[in-house]
Amino acid sequence: MDDHFTFARFWRCALQVNPFSYQGAFRGSDHGFDEAQYNEALLEKCLAHDVKVVGIADHGSVASVDSLRKVLEPKGIVVFPGFEIAANDKTHYVCLFSEDTGTQQLERYLGNLDLLDPANGVRPSRLSSEHLIDKVDQLGGFIYAAHCTQDSGLLKNRLNHVWTLPKLRAAQIPGALEDLAGIESDFYRRVLKNNDNAYKRERQVALINAKDVAKPADLEQSGATCLIKMTRPTFAAFKVAFLDPASRIRLNSKVAKNPIGRVLSMAVTGGYLDGLKVNFSDHLNTVIGGRGTGKSTLLECLRFAFNLPPKGKQAQKLHQEIIKENIGRAAGRVELVVVSSAQNGKQYTVSRRHGELPVVRDVNGDVSTMMPRELLPGLDIYGQNEIYELAQDEASRLQLLDRFLPQDRNYEQNRLDAQKRLKENQLKFVESLSELDDVSSELNRLPNLEEQLHDYETLGVAEKLATTSLLARERVLVGTAKDSLQSFENALADLRRAIPDLCFINDEAIEGVPDRDALVAMRGVLESLKVDFETNVTEMEVFIAGSQAQFTIEHDAWLLAVQEHDRDLEKELRKLPDTAGKSGQEIGAAYQILQGDIERIRPLGAKLPGHQKQRERLEQERRNILAELSDLRSLRVDALQKAAKRLTRKLDGKLRIEVVPEADRSPLVAYLLGCKLEGIAEKRLAWIEEQETISPSLLVASIREGSVMLQLEWGLTPLVADALAKLQPSQIMELEALELEHRVDISLNVAHGNAEPLFRPLNKLSTGQQCTAILHMLLLDNIDPLFMDQPEDNLDNAFIAERIVTELRDAKTNRQFLFATHNANIPVFGDAEWIGVFSTEENRGCLEFEAQGSIDVALIRDQVARILEGGREAFIQRMEKYEF
Repeated sequence: MDDHFTFARFWRCALQVNPFSYQGAFRGSDHGFDEAQYNEALLEKCLAHDVKVVGIADHGSVASVDSLRKVLEPKGIVVFPGFEIAANDKTHYVCLFSEDTGTQQLERYLGNLDLLDPANGVRPSRLSSEHLIDKVDQLGGFIYAAHCTQDSGLLKNRLNHVWTLPKLRAAQIPGALEDLAGIESDFYRRVLKNNDNAYKRERQVALINAKDVAKPADLEQSGATCLIKMTRPTFAAFKVAFLDPASRIRLNSKVAKNPIGRVLSMAVTGGYLDGLKVNFSDHLNTVIGGRGTGKSTLLECLRFAFNLPPKGKQAQKLHQEIIKENIGRAAGRVELVVVSSAQNGKQYTVSRRHGELPVVRDVNGDVSTMMPRELLPGLDIYGQNEIYELAQDEASRLQLLDRFLPQDRNYEQNRLDAQKRLKENQLKFVESLSELDDVSSELNRLPNLEEQLHDYETLGVAEKLATTSLLARERVLVGTAKDSLQSFENALADLRRAIPDLCFINDEAIEGVPDRDALVAMRGVLESLKVDFETNVTEMEVFIAGSQAQFTIEHDAWLLAVQEHDRDLEKELRKLPDTAGKSGQEIGAAYQILQGDIERIRPLGAKLPGHQKQRERLEQERRNILAELSDLRSLRVDALQKAAKRLTRKLDGKLRIEVVPEADRSPLVAYLLGCKLEGIAEKRLAWIEEQETISPSLLVASIREGSVMLQLEWGLTPLVADALAKLQPSQIMELEALELEHRVDISLNVAHGNAEPLFRPLNKLSTGQQCTAILHMLLLDNIDPLFMDQPEDNLDNAFIAERIVTELRDAKTNRQFLFATHNANIPVFGDAEWIGVFSTEENRGCLEFEAQGSIDVALIRDQVARILEGGREAFIQRMEKYEF
């Protein structure tokens, strides 16, 4: 067995191919070929349409089997020789036999079937359908009901007692099952779906397309072939496929697409798995073997190559130990070939040597800048007992749901933008409040200062220092003038910085775009505008520089004049008489300071309305942004709740998912604790969790009303209410902007069988039930693979057989799975396409090519029975004791 046959795949099979003489003998027409030409033409059609298995089935004759087999087999096409035969009730059947069955043996089989006239293939056998089916089975052959819905067909003849025979495993229909809808009052479709009580079977009949191929061109028709899953196309594997037709038989109308993201192959160099080479199936892969043979090492090596750290702490520790012992000591290397879901099905090679980061190469061998996890972003890998560990951690459990909930990029972008604007508003608001407080505080001083000024006037100081108030006003005006000049400079600098760089629309950027001429024209407009803009800015810079120079001259002249005034005042101060123990000079100096303060504060009264309007504008802006965020959250909650309902429907009674809006109050508790309120510890905030409903905005509204309102509306103690009422404006605004997280409640249906559903929340489930819920979520739709070590841990066999395996059989058609397991249900009932049987040899794990395949390979089947069932004897003993 070479590596081409290490996992089961669908092979195209034409199971009713007739030799060259059939057309003339039974159709009354000439296809225009002699036997050699016919056989070569048939070979060409087989190769062109990828037909790998041919069943030869002439009417009651095997004369041409060898000549056709000699042409097909050298080209790799497997031939199942056989014949078509009619029972004594005139119902037609096709009988096929092993690929190594010779013509003489086939003649003996025909003889055993009691044909009325061996020389005439259309004459029926003396055997009834029941005896014919039983006889072919005894001979080791395979029999199916030919054209069962047409003349001489089993269903057309209404032989329900034959249809229900367990040894009849397959029936041929002309095309898709849906094509039979409504025909004969929908009789055929009812029977084929096993919905007709008179034709009810314990196991449904496998439906195949196997149209009579009378000439090579017939192979082009979809009804001439079907797909049968086998590791290697052999008659033994062919018969095994019909034991599980739901997994292994496909009509052309039911062909499943391969999963998008998948790992194609794996190779290990160095370490415990040195020399390992695996070609994985696109569907269900399982690793079995005794303890310590390398099953877990295989999974952890995959994780190592993808550089995906385990989610649980214990799992991380185990992963590091396994990699260190089995890869690290030998500086081993793991190489994977993957098909990337994120890169639209492109193929890459991922390699990683111990002590180094992974390297990703494309199909040309060029090293990519991407990381392995970017190739398969939805890849899930879980080590031994990691599911158990996740079941104990609420945050980790909830993260599992992320990929199933809507990821609205517009929502996230809009939310971040609104939060950014809210933060900017808060900074401006706090600054505005501070400025308003400063102005108000200064204006509140003015009456007192003016009263003090009046006292000085009674002393006659004002008359002697008449110019003091005027000079004070001058200084305030000059200071404001300098600030104004600086404002012009700042505004111009902002204009200069605002000029855009147009390299985004250069020749390289627009190369190859369909409307290049339009973009060139737009660029021309922008370039012209930029030139004019820069010219005007430059002119304004020159103008401001000139104005600044002129202003400096005038300012210097003013300084000289002020200095002269100050000297005159100094003379007058010395003339002032001493009063109340203060020298005249001290009194005059205090008067000057007082006048300066008054002249500086009086203009602030004109600014007060501006500050108040700015505060009102910022308040309105804040209300608008908070309302915008509220609307966004409402839309998000609605989307999440709808997604949860869809998810619940998809889980079909297994799990129930509910989104509880803003139910996680821990951010509110954490924020208030971070405010370091006096006398407030975590226990004094227990009221937050006790409230039936709570939101930061409602709480802030009460805080602004004061301590009494907090006590009345929230039932707070005076201590807590007083502490909250003392929050600073900036803290209140941060609290108002706080967003509480939504909670996702997960409930598991713990009822068995057909009992009424009984849902219990995750936090009230046993560990095994929590693991069950998690596995249900992991098996949900995902285009990337799921790899898991011993998923059966903490689960009972009944659950695995009833639920997990059933879901796996359906999910594996669209997703790749890999499980290391000790449970027979997963590889056997799950019908794993690839089973790898690990063993040990010279202190290393071995997985030879011969130990890879599906259950249809005798060696694999024996190993599965030995390792997972305890061997044939143990299995039989259990079956006898169960009285099955």
